[in-house]
Amino acid sequence: MPTRTARTAWNGSLNEGSGQVELTSSGVGTYDVSFPKRAADDAQGTTSPEELIAAAHTSCYAMQLSALIGEAGGTPVALHVSADVTLGPDSADGGFRISGIALTVRGEVDGLDEAGFLQAAQAAKATCPVSKALTGTEITLDAALD
Repeated sequence: MPTRTARTAWNGSLNEGSGQVELTSSGVGTYDVSFPKRAADDAQGTTSPEELIAAAHTSCYAMQLSALIGEAGGTPVALHVSADVTLGPDSADGGFRISGIALTVRGEVDGLDEAGFLQAAQAAKATCPVSKALTGTEITLDAALD
């Protein structure tokens, strides 16, 4: 299996510094990062580790759910997945931690009823590789057929 690579160049202190994260393997882009903007409600055109984790989680989850729907005898027509990744204080160790991830999926599926879809959706949450990597973080799921 392949290994994917990203890199970040950072200049300056935590609060005054900034950096750029480059998606090296794919070459699809370089994105600005900044701690003050990471911790603010308005990201002002910068990304963050949490947003990148949300992107990784939604794409991984959609792929896994698609596979599980097929294994259950259904055909996924469209899956719309979003993830809200929350950064919060870490009361145990100090600093910050990812305090929760809320996955939401709406699906259009042929050949599965709501119960079958919900079973596949829960199984995908438990078995997608990104969910597995995030063990220890509370992940919630809101799933429904359109």
